[in-house]
Amino acid sequence: MHHSVQIAPIAESLPAFLAQSSYSKVLAIADTHTSRHCYPLVKPWLGKHQLVKVPSGETHKTLSTCETIWQAMTRAELDRHALVVNIGGGVIGDMGGFCAAVYKRGIDFIQVPTTLLAQVDASVGGKLGIDFHGFKNHLGVFTQPQRVLIDPVFLQTLPEREVRSGFAEIVKHCLIADVNKWQHIRARDFQEQDWPDLIAHSVSIKKKVVEQDPTEKGLRKILNFGHTLGHAVETHFLSKPPRERLLHGEAIAVGMVMESYLAFRKKMIDRQTLESVEEFIFSTYGRIRITDSDVGNIVALTRQDKKNRANVVRFSLLDQAGSCAYDIAASAAEMRQAILYYIG
Repeated sequence: MHHSVQIAPIAESLPAFLAQSSYSKVLAIADTHTSRHCYPLVKPWLGKHQLVKVPSGETHKTLSTCETIWQAMTRAELDRHALVVNIGGGVIGDMGGFCAAVYKRGIDFIQVPTTLLAQVDASVGGKLGIDFHGFKNHLGVFTQPQRVLIDPVFLQTLPEREVRSGFAEIVKHCLIADVNKWQHIRARDFQEQDWPDLIAHSVSIKKKVVEQDPTEKGLRKILNFGHTLGHAVETHFLSKPPRERLLHGEAIAVGMVMESYLAFRKKMIDRQTLESVEEFIFSTYGRIRITDSDVGNIVALTRQDKKNRANVVRFSLLDQAGSCAYDIAASAAEMRQAILYYIG
């Protein structure tokens, strides 16, 4: 894995990257939000380029949006020596990267992640893809970007709720891999967190894990802590009115409480660890309203999880704060209990 993640002002990292490459053309991809708030910070350093604007949000992470992008690439007459620059959050990184990875069997792309979530999570590891008929990341590939250029300045363009959502993946990285950092973030308020430091920390954990297991055959599965029930909760809420929907990190926070309870029930962690996770998540995210009538559907949705084998739902669960085990089967009854525990 040669690709490098740089945390630096975009005004330095982007010109340096372009200077040492000789791309035939440059195409930037942004969405309705990032074209307004983030693209202007990148534009001066891109040189001659074209911009494709796509609608923002997970609901547009589809084949039909990819078609728009592929049409723009074709109209711009991009050859195999062109570069795609993805300016946006996880959706743009996933979808723009996916489009680049299959266009003419693959052209280079770089990620300029503009949300905290994308900076600490989506931009590292080369997982690309789109949603298909309601199934999240159902179509995709593993392809590494040439560079990931992270500039914390973009966080200033985000609503606080988006920053809080991204913070959930930072919490996850600490819980699965660094107990000292977990104690460190627990000791301070959300407003007092040191973002550049935490971004660098999360990126280094994720990189280390991904380098050891690029295609998720084993160890990389620990990055899925909180995600099996979390994704099911996220998908379940997609069917509700827009104002009730959850951001990815908000759903993962819910999943981390539920899955910590699973670990506690399986005697993998003690009650004290469970309570420390629960207290921190509830104080940072509140308690999402899930009702008894939601439980059956959330359990059913875990059957779509990509980590499953032979119809058994498998989890990555903490075996202590700062350490995680994977491929742990849980029954529907155990999942129900975990959801009911969260509901309280």
